[in-house]
Parts: sequence; structure tokens; C-alpha cells
Amino acid sequence: MNDRAAARLLHADPAAADFAAVIADAAAVLRSGRLVAFPTETVYGLGADALDAAAVQRIYAAKGRPSFNPLIVHLADASWLPRVVAHVTPLARTLAAAFWPGPLTILLPRGASVPDGVTAGLANVGVRVPAHPVALALLVAADRPIAAPSANAYTRVSPTTAEHVLAQLGDRIDVVLDGGPTQVGIESTVVDATGERPLLLRLGGVSVDAIERVAGPVLRPASVASGATPRPAPGMVERHYAPRARLVPFAASERAAVWQRIGELTAAGERVGLLAFDVDGAMAGCVQQLPRDAAGCARELYAALHELDAAHCTVAFVERMPATAEFEAVADRLARAGVPLR
Repeated sequence: MNDRAAARLLHADPAAADFAAVIADAAAVLRSGRLVAFPTETVYGLGADALDAAAVQRIYAAKGRPSFNPLIVHLADASWLPRVVAHVTPLARTLAAAFWPGPLTILLPRGASVPDGVTAGLANVGVRVPAHPVALALLVAADRPIAAPSANAYTRVSPTTAEHVLAQLGDRIDVVLDGGPTQVGIESTVVDATGERPLLLRLGGVSVDAIERVAGPVLRPASVASGATPRPAPGMVERHYAPRARLVPFAASERAAVWQRIGELTAAGERVGLLAFDVDGAMAGCVQQLPRDAAGCARELYAALHELDAAHCTVAFVERMPATAEFEAVADRLARAGVPLR
């Protein structure tokens, strides 16, 4: 926690005359060891100077994040890699050339300058170059690698707008840069590139198929750590991305029965939510229609979950995602929020 009553909200429009001054203001806050939330193409991140151990610990304190869950370091471009990694593998160079700037995080051996807090004490550090003009301008102006997990309270829904950040962390951080809604809507894909083949650690904004087209077959971990064991990458805890409402999955074939159940619960005084591809006729208190395409669904998912919280829903019915590779990352987020994959 810091001593501010509320975060300062700064509007960061690259086309505005005051953009450079706004970014310089936020960069000075970062360089002083304080916290700045900022937009990336995926979600809003909660940023601190990645090489300042005390600043990194402020991220954990603000989020209520356990120390076994590492952070991702954001860079202005690939030329910054020597600042934070010990060496760059051929696989990492291939992936960076194909997907940076963009929603791919690459794990590499950490450099000596990176504090333990960034990596949960592990030997590798996750790095990426964001594809967002506000994030890139902030990196350049601060001239610091920025450690930044999603700017939400731990296990809660990741933010895709500045308003989402303020609702969860507004009294815990220093500055929020408002760059409008994010475009990808879910976090970056994370791959370990320390070996010869990519090892998938988190599904996200870059598909497995896209990675395999440039780097060959993608491996998946044989097992995943649990409890307080340090995770090799963020997004690997069992419970994450969750609204307050209890989520109840249903198949499209169960639509009529679910609509009836929603009516019964609503009549009993419960605040009911619905997330579905087809919402016609639903009488829920908070109805969120999801796009039928995977990219659109990913972009809108977290905003829909935030609406459940804003509507104070206690239960929400969520239509299962199609069992296709395109929807795998969205299904992963819903599974960690409380919706079983099957």
C-alpha cells in the first residue's frame, strides 16, 4: 500500500498534444520506485521498475499477490534483452522476430540485474515487447524495463479498461494511464525458450498453431506446480481471473432449462448473470452476449466478467466454449475462473 488516497488518472492519447507530457509524468513516477498502471494490447498492467527490488515488492503488496507467482518484464524492443537476460537462445530469436511487438512472453535465463521478486526466485525471467503505443512510449520515456502483471487484485478478473483498474486498485497505486479498452483482451501466451523447442506455460494472445508455424512442435509441461511452489510463469495457479459470482457452465443444448432456472432464481430474489453466445429471451439481471468468433470472445470476456461484479451477481450461467483450438485460451481463462472445461 502507498500513502495516496486514490490513484491519479491520466488520459494518454497518442494523438493528443499533451501525450508526451503525460507519459513523462508517468515515467517519472516509475523511476521514483512507485507504481503505474498502463494499457497493453492484452490487458492493463501494473508496472514498476523491474530492476528495483523494493518497487517490485510494491506490486505484490498492491495486488495481494503471493511471492511464488512471478512477473513479466516488458521491454521497448528486443535490443533491451541484455538488460534482463543472461543470454538469448536461437529459439528465442526466432520467436521474437515473428511475434514482437505482440502478446508473446518468452522465458530466458535471467540476468544478474533482475531481482528475485520478479522471477519468484527461479532461474528464468519472462520478457515481452508490448504492441501498444502507450506502453512503448512509457518504456522509452522511463528508460527502464517494466515488471508488470495484470493490474487487478490477486485472483480477480484482469482489467481491460482504466475503470476496471480503478475499481480494484484505485486506492493502492499511484497513477493509472487511460489508453482506452485493450484489443486482445486476455493475457500473453508464455513459452519457455531456453531449450530447442518451445514449452507452453500459458495459453494467451498468440495461438499454439501460430507458434508451431514458425518454431515447430510445441511441448506442454508433464506436470504443473501446486500450493506455494514457485511457478515458472504467471497464470499457472489453479484459481484466477474470477468474478465474485459463482459460475455455472451450461451447453447450448441446455438453453431452455437454463433460462427457466434463471427465472426461478431471479424470482427467489437472487441476482443472476448470464454469459452466452445467444441471449434472446433471457431474463437475467446482467445479460452479456459474447461474440461467436474466438478473437472477439477473448476481447470481450473480461469486460463481461467485470459487468457481473458491477451488477453484484451472486451466480452466473456461462455457456461452454467450442471445443476448438481457437477457443482454447478463452476456455482456459474460464476454467481458472470456475467453469470446468468439460
